[in-house]
Amino acid sequence: MNRAQRRPRSTSRLAALVVLALPAAAGSAAAQAWVAPGGVGSVSLTYQGIDNTGHRRTNGFLVERGQSTDMALYIEGDYAFTDRFSLSAGLPYVFAKYTATVPPSAPIPYPPGDRCHCWNSGWQDFGFTARYNLVSGAFALTPSLSVGVPSHGYDYRGEAVVGRDLKELRIAVDAGQRLDAISPRLSVQGRYSYAFVERVIDISANRSNASLETAFLLTRKLVARGLVSWQRTHGGLRFGSPPPADYLFPGDVNTPARVAEHDRLMRDNYWHVGGGLSYSFSRADVYASYVAFAGGSDTHAGEAITAGVSWPFELGHGHAP
Repeated sequence: MNRAQRRPRSTSRLAALVVLALPAAAGSAAAQAWVAPGGVGSVSLTYQGIDNTGHRRTNGFLVERGQSTDMALYIEGDYAFTDRFSLSAGLPYVFAKYTATVPPSAPIPYPPGDRCHCWNSGWQDFGFTARYNLVSGAFALTPSLSVGVPSHGYDYRGEAVVGRDLKELRIAVDAGQRLDAISPRLSVQGRYSYAFVERVIDISANRSNASLETAFLLTRKLVARGLVSWQRTHGGLRFGSPPPADYLFPGDVNTPARVAEHDRLMRDNYWHVGGGLSYSFSRADVYASYVAFAGGSDTHAGEAITAGVSWPFELGHGHAP
């Protein structure tokens, strides 16, 4: 049995719950406090389906308009060059469809990709992440630096699009703790990231993301997880808070330039909650999760289902610096 086959179980047990959260895709390898040993890598393939059931206005009120469905296939490779330093790269292929039975109210555009109620698809953004583990053991601490670059100049206007077509630079830190005092099967892991997003019409859409995950080892190979995640956009555009009977209220979307760019510049603030399971086979790990869009403002309402498989491999023997 080679080293990749007998990889430390703590790595697969504590891998982050995968949530692509379109339009920004993120794979599991880029969100771990515990890291693989040097020389070990993995290739993962993840599917996610998102049902956007409506929009939440600036006051959090849910408007059941503008529904859409998104699906994505995300492939990611990760390799640990040493026991502390690793690199990962990934790219999602996204399918999107406008499913609402009524068009948006003026002045919000109704582009051909939405009007046809057909599937629109394409490659989204390349993602590259470098991680360096500072502390490893019962407590783990791993900062990271990520870059997101659009794979091509895709259309971003409307609901049935593959992404926002914006460059991003993200700095993050993951921290994890095994809770042996409570149970040797229990652990907790947290993450915070800040994204510097390409400015459009001189409006900032930088954002903070945070998540907290608990993991419990049901058996030697089966892990159950619970997750809560949060996003806050530092800038962006607001739709406003109209009476419940009204759909559209201009808010900050009050000029032709802002109307044209509002799809990728909304002040998207949310809370998501979910749970999942993962199972470790001798040569692969499989995982699945469900996430509900619990609340927020200027964001979507809905839910997401994720499933995937990860295959480990070994190329060489890494050494801690």
